[in-house]
Amino acid sequence: MTRIPENDRDLIEQAIYLPMIVIILERDLQIIEKAPFKINRPYLTLVENTLKKVQRDLKEVRDKMRKGNMKVHQISHDDTFTMFSFLYKGYEEQHNYFNPRLRNKCEELLDFYLNKKDFRTIT
Repeated sequence: MTRIPENDRDLIEQAIYLPMIVIILERDLQIIEKAPFKINRPYLTLVENTLKKVQRDLKEVRDKMRKGNMKVHQISHDDTFTMFSFLYKGYEEQHNYFNPRLRNKCEELLDFYLNKKDFRTIT
């Protein structure tokens, strides 16, 4: 049983997923810059703008976590699971995440950021 309320747990999970999205977008930028597109500027602009929005949201998440006395960090990683430590108002909990779940959630968030008009409705 977790001591962390659902809305705070969602915030902590955003602190897990958003840095992954940043890494994905930064790698994609490098690939697009080297790709043999006839016109690559629109693709670069799309990814750069999306990256800025993700970074802005990540800053907001980190600010909220700092104010709420919350931290998260990765403890271990193997082929199947990644374990994170959640520090919440003086309590520590460890949570295992199934790697395909992490990948699927990142894909879902990336799709959201690339295709939605309103970027403030993330849950």
